[in-house]
Amino acid sequence: MKKIAILASGNGTNAEAIIRHFHSVPHAKVTLIGSNKEEAYVLERAKNHQIQSFTFSKKELDNGSVKALLLLKGIDLVVLAGFMMKIPENIIDAFPRAIVNIHPALLPKYGGKGMYGMHVHTAVKAAGDTETGITIHWVNEHYDEGEIILQEKVAIADSDTPEQIAEKVHELEYKYYPKVIESLI
Repeated sequence: MKKIAILASGNGTNAEAIIRHFHSVPHAKVTLIGSNKEEAYVLERAKNHQIQSFTFSKKELDNGSVKALLLLKGIDLVVLAGFMMKIPENIIDAFPRAIVNIHPALLPKYGGKGMYGMHVHTAVKAAGDTETGITIHWVNEHYDEGEIILQEKVAIADSDTPEQIAEKVHELEYKYYPKVIESLI
């Protein structure tokens, strides 16, 4: 049985889609959820699915405490799902090609520090792009620069608001991220 850990900073809608997907996958499951925010709703989602969860500070992420817990729990794949902190090298080194992230744009466009959520969709709208999408990629030591695993596109209408763009992107995320994670396991 392969063990998946999800790191998330917020609501956890992608985490929920992943958890639900792996309920029907016999060879892998989400066994741990971590967040850098005590008030993050993703922790309630973990509780609702009887998945162990934990919170941590930036210091604990950087000093090896999070890495030690992931190793202790026998985690095979670390999944970032709306996680807003940079993964330190101590975790990247401990999990080579075993940390995956999803970004709400077609990288390399609209990537990097500070480019997340509505910031991305607002920038896409402001640029007048006719399409956007998702990028699922391996995590390396730089924000949104790891090797791309999958990109999926969606058209943008001139009348789409950033909120409507976000809805279209969320649909892609929920459809593709769990399946890609399963293929990586």
